[in-house]
Amino acid sequence: MLEVVDPQPSGKLGSMRRRKFDLPDAGPISKEMLAGVAEVVQMLDQDSESVSATMGTSFLHSLAVGGEGREASGMVDPNAIMEEAARLADAARELDDAAAALISRTWNEEQSLRQRALALESDLRRLQSSLDSAAKKKGAIDSKIAEKVDEELYRVRCVINDGDVASLLPNKAHGRFLKMFLGPVNVRATRKEVQLKVKEEYNSYRDRTAFLFLIFPSTLLLLRSWVWDGCLPALPVQLYQAWLLYLYTTLALRENILRVNGSDIRPWWIYHHYCAMLMALISLTWEIRRQPDCACKQRGVQLFLVWAMMQGVAMLLQNRYQRQRLYTRIALGKAKRMDVVWGETAGVEGQLLLLCPILFILQGFEAFIGLLLLRTAFVGVTCEWQVIVCGILLVLMAIGNFANTMQTLIVKSRFKAKMKRTKSKQDIDQCISAVDPSLMGSKSSKAS
Repeated sequence: MLEVVDPQPSGKLGSMRRRKFDLPDAGPISKEMLAGVAEVVQMLDQDSESVSATMGTSFLHSLAVGGEGREASGMVDPNAIMEEAARLADAARELDDAAAALISRTWNEEQSLRQRALALESDLRRLQSSLDSAAKKKGAIDSKIAEKVDEELYRVRCVINDGDVASLLPNKAHGRFLKMFLGPVNVRATRKEVQLKVKEEYNSYRDRTAFLFLIFPSTLLLLRSWVWDGCLPALPVQLYQAWLLYLYTTLALRENILRVNGSDIRPWWIYHHYCAMLMALISLTWEIRRQPDCACKQRGVQLFLVWAMMQGVAMLLQNRYQRQRLYTRIALGKAKRMDVVWGETAGVEGQLLLLCPILFILQGFEAFIGLLLLRTAFVGVTCEWQVIVCGILLVLMAIGNFANTMQTLIVKSRFKAKMKRTKSKQDIDQCISAVDPSLMGSKSSKAS
């Protein structure tokens, strides 16, 4: 029996244990074997890493571990690690060189396509200018031909602005509003699916906020009648006004980003949200007075909440009907995929008969509230500067909404008249060809 003191399998110095080895009955132990064991015990007092480096054989391993194997000891080959690290470094350098070559090749191809896109856009503007100049001169070009060319050019613009070519064109100016909130950051999405996702998120956001636009003022008016004895407290009203400030700010930000990405949003709607933001910010500083004579002092607030309820109903109707119309216009090539629905511009036949009266009533009611606020300020009931500014803003927004609605209806009436003329012309041609096909040939020869 031979007893040896050696380290633990963890290899930590100072953690010693005694091991006993059963030697075979092969006669007396030689002096050489005892000398080898003594040498091993002396080396165990040194650092375990230096022991492994100097021995490098299975003698110490078999003596310390007892033949459990290299895998159980946790030892690794340093040469293999260094070779693996060198291989990874070479692979990283090769990948970096390949990526740099790909980027360089892609950049050269992109520059070539960019030049072609700019040339195509320049030719499109030149042809559109020539067509407009010819249309102003009487007899220079047939009106039917001009209409067909104009429709074809509009489809070309849709392909350029709504397709992947749009990413090759120069970025539009972000505007001061985006720079004020986001700084000099490029918000133009280069991939079309990202742009469409931004637009869909914007439409979904409008759908969600339309319900809130209806629920918040309705809840305040119901609580005013049933719980608060006809007198609104200041905190709920100010929370609602803070939500309005957040709503109009986010809508303005999203619409500016959509315009940078190619959406054809009418500028008035963005300006309308700027005015609404200013009004919500000012109304937060407006003192909500209570007793005595609470009903008279809060008359303007009550009317504003009623108008907000009607606005919520109108937004729900618009979002439902206009999105269907937008999909139809996209399918017909009359609109781009990045266009959004706003105002009354997307109503279909029959739906405008429902939307237009609601919109006109809302606009008139909005102007009435603005005039009522101005009247209460000048008469002396609540002579505060917030009342005057909010009244002016409401009147301006009502006038702008009415003008935009009338402009849209005029454009729609002209478009319908042109469609009727085109349809009538096609019906006449079909009748002539059914009666005498030779008349169509003579007519076309005269036109040529």
